[in-house]
Amino acid sequence: MKRTLLAISTALTLSGAAFAQSPETYLEFPKEMPPGNLAIGPDGRMFMSVHEFYGPELRVVEVMADGSTKPYPTEDWARAPQDDGDGLRGVLGLRADREGILWMLDGQGEGQTGRVVGWNTNTEELHAIYYVGQPAARPTSFLNDLAIDREHGAIYISDTGDGANSAIIVIDLETGRARRLLEGSQFTVPEDTPMVIDGREITLGGNPAKIGINPITVDPTNTWVYFAPMTASAMYRVRTTDLLDESLDDAALAAKVERYGDKVISDGSTVDADGNVYITAMTDNAIGVTKPDGSYEVLYQSDDDLPWPDGFSMGVDGYVYATINELHRSPVLNGGEDASLGTYRIVRFPALGTAISGR
Repeated sequence: MKRTLLAISTALTLSGAAFAQSPETYLEFPKEMPPGNLAIGPDGRMFMSVHEFYGPELRVVEVMADGSTKPYPTEDWARAPQDDGDGLRGVLGLRADREGILWMLDGQGEGQTGRVVGWNTNTEELHAIYYVGQPAARPTSFLNDLAIDREHGAIYISDTGDGANSAIIVIDLETGRARRLLEGSQFTVPEDTPMVIDGREITLGGNPAKIGINPITVDPTNTWVYFAPMTASAMYRVRTTDLLDESLDDAALAAKVERYGDKVISDGSTVDADGNVYITAMTDNAIGVTKPDGSYEVLYQSDDDLPWPDGFSMGVDGYVYATINELHRSPVLNGGEDASLGTYRIVRFPALGTAISGR
């Protein structure tokens, strides 16, 4: 409690604005359903990846209004594929666009090509599959999150990679071509800052967890892509037209990137129509926002209620929804031991600006 009060006091001093300790708890999940990322379609349907760091059987589920879940898109697709059959190997990022297509970033699997699977939630049929192989990907690629730009026919993927080679991957929805951009740039690789949560430095694979680009999102007008390394003190943005301009080499593209504002170590992100970029500030057990003036503000903070906030989705009701999953206590980030308490939930809070779902 002392740490919580200190964090709140510090945040108030830094931001100059009061905030509630915890957002509204919208739904809670049992221990076997650790949430990953969240996607809310234009019709209000809610979909969720089940976080693979806990080794779940299901990869993606639809979340019903009462908190129950069902495998999605189908019983077969929601699980690991058998031989060449339907299925998903490991989904972290997923987004629902305004046309009702659920895009699932099926990026994990040793020696297997990453891909983006699009499922039509209106007709309940497979829409498309886009493969992300070399040279757009690397042997050390870790396809983490994605943003969908139907206006320009593109998907933007954050490839965390091994840290030194972190990059953005852009897929052309018309041709399927994938390009690797800003690899190893100052905008995509991690800063040299320890990831400390509840007094413990987090490790990954036996090494200090200093993680490259992860949060990535596109604004409702499809003008700007906002992105950042997970371990970084800044949020960046670049115009979609610049990412799609194949005449720009990496040096010319890097010159187009803007430092949007301050942030802390963070996982997921989303942006409203007024340019408020929300982040899940998991090292602070908090949810914050990078504002259009470049300042960072803590919106909610609670050691008990917000252990590792992860992914966001904008709702059709003007709320921002976020998943909570205690990821620092998962076996992958806790020396092979599952120390989670089962604080698995979806929380929500009113958007500061205009929220537009399905993008």
